[in-house]
Amino acid sequence: MPKPHSMSRRRFLINAAAAAGAGLLALFQRRRATQPARADNLIPRVYLPVVAAPDNRPRVIHVHHPQATHWDFTSGWYGDHVNQGVVDTMLRHGLQSLTDAATVPEAWQVLLPAYQPGQRIAVKVNLVNADCSDNDNLIDALIEPVNALIGSLVEAGIREEDVWVYDASRSMPSRFYGRRLYRQARFIDGSGCADARATFRLQDQSLRVRFSYPGAQVERWLTDVLQQATYVVNLPIIKKHVQAPVTLGFKNHFGSLNDLGGPNEDNPHSYIDPSTAYYNPAYQPVVDVCANPNIAGKTVLTIGDALFGAPSVHAEPIPWQTFGNSASNSLLFARDPVAIDCVMCDLLRAEWDLIDAASDYLRLAEARNLGTFERGEPWGEGYQRIDYVREEMS
Repeated sequence: MPKPHSMSRRRFLINAAAAAGAGLLALFQRRRATQPARADNLIPRVYLPVVAAPDNRPRVIHVHHPQATHWDFTSGWYGDHVNQGVVDTMLRHGLQSLTDAATVPEAWQVLLPAYQPGQRIAVKVNLVNADCSDNDNLIDALIEPVNALIGSLVEAGIREEDVWVYDASRSMPSRFYGRRLYRQARFIDGSGCADARATFRLQDQSLRVRFSYPGAQVERWLTDVLQQATYVVNLPIIKKHVQAPVTLGFKNHFGSLNDLGGPNEDNPHSYIDPSTAYYNPAYQPVVDVCANPNIAGKTVLTIGDALFGAPSVHAEPIPWQTFGNSASNSLLFARDPVAIDCVMCDLLRAEWDLIDAASDYLRLAEARNLGTFERGEPWGEGYQRIDYVREEMS
């Protein structure tokens, strides 16, 4: 297996100049999508973005640092093998690259320009495999990106107590909640393992989600954590699913709903599974959920946790061939929730293959004006409509 290939900014510019002439050099002050080797039978390509691309393309920043994790994929719990200092550096770098800011406080000024003390920032994590005393190796949210996120907010003058980290339908195990670095931030889960339990105040009609299922009238309610929040940060994990082809930013908000049970015709999961008779490529309940104004109108940032990744929602992390047979060691950042899911979906497709239906919800989300859809090649030609920027750190 060839070692991952990284290219310095200077070397990238030298190569670009040699390929396209010195006059092109000034157009590429960023390093764009320089890739490690994918596998023995694949040749990595350098993606040079289209020069004439419109300035208003949604940006997706992909920060990769090979020292972010150091697990051997065999011994112990993978969460014990994450470097908090490196994750802090990655998150700070990603925020600044996303916003073109010189400092982290300036980056948050771009993302939260109207913040006032007392306004709450809800951070949705994914703990689908967890219980209060969780001790397995199935992939779940890690505390390190959360610690890094809260640390950056505090650095920017955001009150620690204004940050509410939650998963309304799952439990926060002690190995997640107990390793938090910021004790004034609130951690809220579905069972009360953390310092508070999510509730569902049905009297607030803004929290009602009506699913437009063909032939059915079904509704669910969002947790009031979202109603009380002024801003939302979505922090999904990059992984495939069992029923849906993928579970990324949009699917993460199924964990903001009060109940996903019931018979097939009353269960949103039935309508995201392309193998069932309930599936319709023209309908996706995750779009109904994320179009709710408490999510669509408040989400200022999505951070994709790709420090590890898994080929199924209920699986352990495994090495990625596309990252040199190691952990993916990445964080992704975007303000456009559709664009970042497109890139994460394409990364999963390059690693483990995906059926075409994996993109159905993204097309439908764009049709609902929730963001920009494009299928692209993050390891090659890249994207036309999305400004995908890969930042290699070491």
